[in-house]
Parts: sequence; structure tokens; C-alpha cells
Amino acid sequence: MPSRKRKPASPRRAESNNDDLGFRRRRTALRVRRKAGERGWELVHPRCALERSEDLEVVQQMLDAGEIDVALDELRWLLNGCSDFVAAHRMLGELAAADGDLKLARGHFGYAYEIGLSAVPTGGLDAPLPYRLPANRAFLEAAKGLAWCLHELGKLKLAVRVVEQLLKCDPTDPLTVRPWQDAWLSEAAPITGVE
Repeated sequence: MPSRKRKPASPRRAESNNDDLGFRRRRTALRVRRKAGERGWELVHPRCALERSEDLEVVQQMLDAGEIDVALDELRWLLNGCSDFVAAHRMLGELAAADGDLKLARGHFGYAYEIGLSAVPTGGLDAPLPYRLPANRAFLEAAKGLAWCLHELGKLKLAVRVVEQLLKCDPTDPLTVRPWQDAWLSEAAPITGVE
């Protein structure tokens, strides 16, 4: 029986699939497009997320009424069949952080961060991904949540790298993470001198 030749790997697969934080860059339904009429990019969310976005308002009403368990179930249901729903992951991360479960919060924030980052071309963008555009907010807020969780979990270098990425996306720092970066870098600096 003749041996079959192996098909060469596509250039996309030949590249490293990991970003510098160790997150696996994966294919996602999320993508970016240049915002018409301005210098900036916005995330284009998958249809399933857009169709479920009104449901997030209902979830917020549940939370405002103190129905946390029902809201959690609803958020999990919203992710069923739409795993790239960044805003739902962000909300689940916020709820886990409020409950003191930093590992779970890191998971949800990290997944939302990974989804958003995977939409950005490997070479980066030539203009900001500004927070002022509503389509970018959940991703950038999840990145801030991830940075905070990583810091609280003692993963200082990773936390700083997430903040650096966040500032690359929007250098105007609308989420005020630059002070975190400054404080965390000084935390990480080795202590010198004699006491």
C-alpha cells in the first residue's frame, strides 16, 4: 500500500499558538474592524452574542433584585451555545470576584480576555481599540478584572503584562489601570540597600 504524503501545515498553524501570557490563541467568532470615520478599531461580536445581549439587561435586573443564583443560572444558559459571549463571561467573573472566588473569577475574566485577544491580528493593530466604543467595553473590563485577579493571586508578572496589553488597546487609560502598573512594578522591583 503506498504511503500517503502528509499535507504541510498551513502558515497560520505553523506559528506559535500561545500569546506571551500563555493563553492559547484560538479561532473565535469574534473579530475586529476599523471603526468607520475614525482612527480606531472595534470588536465585532458573534451573532449569538448580539442576539443574547438584551438578556444581559434581564440578568442585571435579577442581580439588582438580589436573585444571584437565578442570574448565575441565566448567565450559564446564555453561554450554552455561545461560548464567545464576552459580556457574559465578564459578568460571571465579576460575580465570582464579589463572592471571593478569585480562581473562578480569573477563569471567566481570562476566557473573555483570551476571546478578545484572539480577534486581534498577531501583529497587533495600527490604532487603538478604545473603551469609548461600546463593542470594546466588556473585553477591556474583563482584562482589568483579570489583571486584578492575577495580582491578588500572586501572579504579579502576568498581572503587569495584562495591564500593559490593556494600555496598548487604549492608551488614554479610561479604566485607570496605569496606577496599578506603577504600583505593581515597584512591588516587583528588588529591594536593594542595607537596613
